[in-house]
Amino acid sequence: MAPDTGVSPCPTLILASASPRRRELLATLGLTFSIMPAHIDERHHAAEPPESYVVRLARTKAEQLAEQFPSAWVLGADTVVVLDQRILGKPADAAAARDMLSSLSGREHTVMTGVAVVHHGWRIVQCDVVSTRVRFHTLQAADIEAYIATREPFDKAGAYAVQGVGGQFVAALEGCYNNVVGLPLERTLALLRSAGYDAGA
Repeated sequence: MAPDTGVSPCPTLILASASPRRRELLATLGLTFSIMPAHIDERHHAAEPPESYVVRLARTKAEQLAEQFPSAWVLGADTVVVLDQRILGKPADAAAARDMLSSLSGREHTVMTGVAVVHHGWRIVQCDVVSTRVRFHTLQAADIEAYIATREPFDKAGAYAVQGVGGQFVAALEGCYNNVVGLPLERTLALLRSAGYDAGA
């Protein structure tokens, strides 16, 4: 079965993600790629460090599709918010979103994205993790409730979108902004080139 059409039907580069944010970011590089989301077990292993967790998920996503399309380069990525070594994924409901946002209020956290590029036919695997420090303003309960009402938090790691309404909560950001959105472009491009993909000049 051919990958679902994304930016192009050409399967030379496949983005193993259903995230519209990653699709939009990758498109800004001017690359031709297709989209085929991977479906994997994303459960966190006990005592697994956040860095290891996001890289494992990114690599597993990429490897799953690379086995199906051995002549393609497959890009996998996974993003989490980490607060005091606690991994904050996507909230399951309003209560979980409220808990996450309350925990982030007035504090600094880290956004980690694991990135993996796999070419099965050439037995190439390139992986890395990029971290960005983010500090939130102190949030009032009314702010949190109003934000939850927008429904923006529900498919976002840490229950917020820096590029959306949630951006108003950010007091400071140190590192790669696109990493917080979902894909660190500079590092992604470097990994693709390291894996032998012709990403142009």
